[in-house]
Amino acid sequence: MLTINRLDLAEARILIEGAAQKAREIGVPMCIAVVDESGNVIAFERMDGGKITSVTIAQDKAFTAAAAKKATHEYNKVNTPGSLAFGIHTEVGGRISSVGGGLPVIVDGEVVGGIGISSGTPQQDMDCAQAGLDYFETKRQ
Repeated sequence: MLTINRLDLAEARILIEGAAQKAREIGVPMCIAVVDESGNVIAFERMDGGKITSVTIAQDKAFTAAAAKKATHEYNKVNTPGSLAFGIHTEVGGRISSVGGGLPVIVDGEVVGGIGISSGTPQQDMDCAQAGLDYFETKRQ
């Protein structure tokens, strides 16, 4: 038997709260998804004004970050013609995201979930995802 650590709903809401605070600070309404370690949605928030297309994009970024255990922008660096990883975004039914804004949630060295943000530029999405992680860490201590 395996023992699996994963985020719970209260923790997912903390991640969303931290990301949403940053989104309000920069003036960009975001779609924010938090998933468990397997990439399944725990919580989602579409801020008023968040882009319709970003609903799915945020979830795919969170899925990628958790299931692949790496930030989506790391895939962006290698998803270029000539790279052995080129085309990775077409895998898993097209759910692998190589656009910045998806980060794994790591607790005690273990990926327990992922956060995905979409509606801004990739850098804005990344900043909001990081803000969610930073806020989560302050609440854990």
